[in-house]
Amino acid sequence: MDNLDGKVTRLHTVIADLGSATVAYSGGADSTFLLAVCLEVLGAGKVLAVTEDSPMIARGELEHARKQAAQLGARHLVLPRDDLANPAIVANAPDRCYHCKTTLFTSLIEVSKAEGMAHIVFGENADDVDDYRPGSRAATELGIRAPLREAGLTKAEVRALSRQRGLSTWDRPANPCLASRIPYGTSLTAEALARVEAAEEILQHLWGPIQLRVRDHLPIARLEVPPEEIVRLAQPEVRAEAVKQLQALGYRYVALDLAGYRMGSLNDTLSP
Repeated sequence: MDNLDGKVTRLHTVIADLGSATVAYSGGADSTFLLAVCLEVLGAGKVLAVTEDSPMIARGELEHARKQAAQLGARHLVLPRDDLANPAIVANAPDRCYHCKTTLFTSLIEVSKAEGMAHIVFGENADDVDDYRPGSRAATELGIRAPLREAGLTKAEVRALSRQRGLSTWDRPANPCLASRIPYGTSLTAEALARVEAAEEILQHLWGPIQLRVRDHLPIARLEVPPEEIVRLAQPEVRAEAVKQLQALGYRYVALDLAGYRMGSLNDTLSP
């Protein structure tokens, strides 16, 4: 396996060859590291960061992306998108991400052309190829590049390199769109997405900044937290206020998943 220095060199080469780039920017660890390297290699005048503003994006995530892009000194555009106007996305089939990313990347192509950017890049890393990611198919079909993956950089390596650079996102938990909390086959609504967002904000306030997901099986809220946190959060004095506040959002039952947090747990239903 290539050493880390070799991967970084390859990453710089891939980015330099782009000439200029629009970065699909979420504010997460991968896209922030990618944006930082693009700015270093290409220069600020040859880089544009674009963040989507959609009902499926938590307001806190959008604000974080704004602040992070500003700290990096990147030119940053926020692209409004009404994903809930797209029936293929609202249907929430297992290939929802394909339809979502197709419309997003198509919009980015238009923005990039208008801004004179030669390529579009996004923060997929080498580990992502082993996950179920229909959005990656959309990227391939539309010619969207993934420099981190092309350089062979894993998530752990991106985090390590981000820490070396002093990027505050080096240990930021992954936080995909709110639709990832809704079971496949359950139509997406603005109400459901807002309910999930509010529930996770409440729990982060009550429990502290831990990795968690509220999986929306209305009338049930299934809470996923790190396994080592389950005992603490199951204590009566801890769980009582959480139950009270989540029931106020419309959930009748609040369940703590004993399997603990795992990324993409709703994909379990796709296994044969």
